[in-house]
Amino acid sequence: MATNQQRREAAKRKLERQLVRRAERAKRRKIVGAGVVGGVVLIVAGVVVWVVNSGGSSSDTAAASPPPSSSAAPVPSLTNIPTQRTAMPTRPKALPNPTTCTYAADAQSPTGAKKPTVPDGKNVPATGTVTLTFKSTAGDIPVTLDRALAPCTVQSMVSLAKQGFYTDTICHRLGVTDLQMLQCGDPNAKGNVQTDGQGGPGYTVPDEYFTGEKYGRGILAMANTGQPNTGGSQFFMVYGTAQLPATYTIFGSISDEGLKVLDQIAKTGIGAVGQDGATGEPKNPVKFTAVTVSA
Repeated sequence: MATNQQRREAAKRKLERQLVRRAERAKRRKIVGAGVVGGVVLIVAGVVVWVVNSGGSSSDTAAASPPPSSSAAPVPSLTNIPTQRTAMPTRPKALPNPTTCTYAADAQSPTGAKKPTVPDGKNVPATGTVTLTFKSTAGDIPVTLDRALAPCTVQSMVSLAKQGFYTDTICHRLGVTDLQMLQCGDPNAKGNVQTDGQGGPGYTVPDEYFTGEKYGRGILAMANTGQPNTGGSQFFMVYGTAQLPATYTIFGSISDEGLKVLDQIAKTGIGAVGQDGATGEPKNPVKFTAVTVSA
């Protein structure tokens, strides 16, 4: 018969395997801020320590059970939305114009039925702007992409938009408290808060952020997995506050008209809460019906 110590060790090993697998799945998801990976890491640290320090007998079996689903977490309420825009950053030194971009294959970001052509990375302009209008079920969201800030990111975004990649996709993640943003661009998102956020274009976009970037109302930036050079098709539109480290490429701004639409989406609120317990899917689904591109 196994001793209490042996049962504790077995429970610890089982839990560690479960949480490592969960962390690996979460790591593949495109995240912003403390997102999914951070939440799983905290769960791993907290629960494993509890197992190691717990006593014997029946508590061993309970400790080996997976953590409770975050779907039971209370839905966050919208905090005040600032009205002042955050100043757009400027590069301390202009990039070469034209520049060259490398888009590496990414087998970890499933594209589903959408398999876009990789953008041309040669002779990419590093000056000028492009206007995109995301036509959505919540209203039109015009944005201005700045090639001087992030030429490779803009090149990819324009390419995907022209190929219809974003059409009929949903915005799967909304933040209404400390991270006030709407995240979109997962071609596989189905409105399932537990699985959305893993899709991409099948290639990665290189990082183009720089020291001193700040995120706030009106900023358009790329999501990533928390690792270098893991941008793809997912992006987030900030309508309010966003205390984030400068590790997300800023590549454009949101129009006043677009901010009004985002404000209304935020006021409608969050439906199901995600694994981080702070963000979740919009209560009213937001779907892109078309994207127009103009110089």
